[in-house]
Amino acid sequence: MYKYDGRVIYESHDDDGVLEVVEQDGVRSLHFGSFPRQSSMLLAEPDKLYLNYVRAMTSWMLFKPTLDDEALIIGLGGGSLTKHLLHHFPDCRLRVIEYRESVVKIARSHFGLPLDPRLKIIIDDGAKYVRQRTESQSEQYSLMFIDAFDHEGMAPSISNHAFFDACKALLKKDGILVINLWGGTSNPLFQQVALWLGRTFDWRILFLPVTGRGNIIGLAFNEKAPLHSMQDLRTRAIVLEQLYQIEFISYLRDIAKHNVSVINKSIQK
Repeated sequence: MYKYDGRVIYESHDDDGVLEVVEQDGVRSLHFGSFPRQSSMLLAEPDKLYLNYVRAMTSWMLFKPTLDDEALIIGLGGGSLTKHLLHHFPDCRLRVIEYRESVVKIARSHFGLPLDPRLKIIIDDGAKYVRQRTESQSEQYSLMFIDAFDHEGMAPSISNHAFFDACKALLKKDGILVINLWGGTSNPLFQQVALWLGRTFDWRILFLPVTGRGNIIGLAFNEKAPLHSMQDLRTRAIVLEQLYQIEFISYLRDIAKHNVSVINKSIQK
């Protein structure tokens, strides 16, 4: 069967709807019953980040040299970002919160998500999990990744200021929150999320529009996150691009271009 311009190799249903795995031109993608892809993997290079927005979520590396402790990921999808972190950061420990158990099964069976002692996956509502652990996991994570915003909008449970306050509580004082947003800077929901992030993180926020997509990646820095000079960041971008074959030089240029009003809060002149 063919769908979404590709061949359907797997289809299932759970209480939240349809899950489909589709292949086209050497790319395997996860769909939730609609055309937009939730995750994609290049079959010939399964460890390579294929989707532009997931690559852009690695822009945190411009501001933090490594991940040698814990990160929290809200939203698994096919597991591309999780696999990337496990592959490149041997000392990391990852906790992933995914609402749909069916998604975890597909990530393992069709997208190569490994069984790894550094990885713990919890089936739960991400916002509920974060809100309930502001004390027990206070200042536990160096990084938080949130990918629960798709073509239909943001998951209602994270669409409020209290959620981002709870995220801040779980981050180490020098931690960074990375969030995938959708809809462009003129979208009212994006503007609302930007306001929540700004208020929560004292406007130490940066946004990276994803070239050719409707996604925008948000970066929010906790109060002890170091300030880097633009010159140091340019040097780091060159090194990172050579090391990972990801377009860090363009990311830094676009960050500087699109954050004029707040950039001095996060980057030294």
